[in-house]
Amino acid sequence: MKKNLIVILGPTASGKTALAVRLAADLHGEILSADSRQVYRGMDIGTGKDLSEYRTEKGIVPVHLIDIMEPEQEFNVFEFQKRFYKIFNSLLNKQVLPVLVGGTGLYLEAVLTDYNLPAVLHDRRFRDEMAGKTQAELQEILLSMKPALHNKTDLEDRERIIRKIEIEKAREKTSGESLEKPFINAAIFGIHWERDVLRRRIAQRLAQRIDEGMIEEVSRLRSQGLSWERLDSFGLEYRYVAMYLQNKMTLDEMTSNLQIAIGQFAKRQMTWFRRMEKKGVKIEWISGDNYPDLHCRVLKVLS
Repeated sequence: MKKNLIVILGPTASGKTALAVRLAADLHGEILSADSRQVYRGMDIGTGKDLSEYRTEKGIVPVHLIDIMEPEQEFNVFEFQKRFYKIFNSLLNKQVLPVLVGGTGLYLEAVLTDYNLPAVLHDRRFRDEMAGKTQAELQEILLSMKPALHNKTDLEDRERIIRKIEIEKAREKTSGESLEKPFINAAIFGIHWERDVLRRRIAQRLAQRIDEGMIEEVSRLRSQGLSWERLDSFGLEYRYVAMYLQNKMTLDEMTSNLQIAIGQFAKRQMTWFRRMEKKGVKIEWISGDNYPDLHCRVLKVLS
């Protein structure tokens, strides 16, 4: 059966966006972003939006699911799933090829596998009940409901623990808004680099982002009212630059520690993708930035 979605995934700094944009331009497709931070406006350099990449010799390639939220607002996987389905259906109705690109494994899995995510409203009575519990008690409740918790950061923040418990309770009751899931027949391609090469790419890109004004971007977000805690919650670039701006580390320490942290993050991304494969998600791996190979394989699955 003919594929109706092309997915380009890969770790940070793998060059997946450039490949996806070139592919979309050649096939008259449009990009859907699967990146949990690029949804936020004003967070361009630190999240690696690389907006200039969407301008090609064949014109500007349309991109969806970036710059749709303010940094103060919360965005979650259910909201991503809902918005993705709407755009996906719209593109198919226009006979436009959707090209999904990103590295946020949870977002990718949410639309490539049978994720059942209820829309959960804040329950004031439930929250009043949870207010009297210690963080250790909340952690115990969440782990009893979801022993195989993938995102351990959900255990570190009290508000996130309560929200996760709220979502799991709703899932158990199978209540909340039910999304009508479209039929998706995806061809999935992963971008792979040898570890030492990816490490060098990460270092080069980090230096470039600092030169482009990443520190100034974080400083501006802070001056616009974002708390240090909120900046920290965005992880990686925003966390380490925020520590530098608070004089908790020198510029050299920030750069060195951040480069290591990004490398560790890339390793976790690859682990997630391998786990997706073990769950039955078929990924065809492309070596480096071999666009001719990618283009040839995509044409084959679309024929």
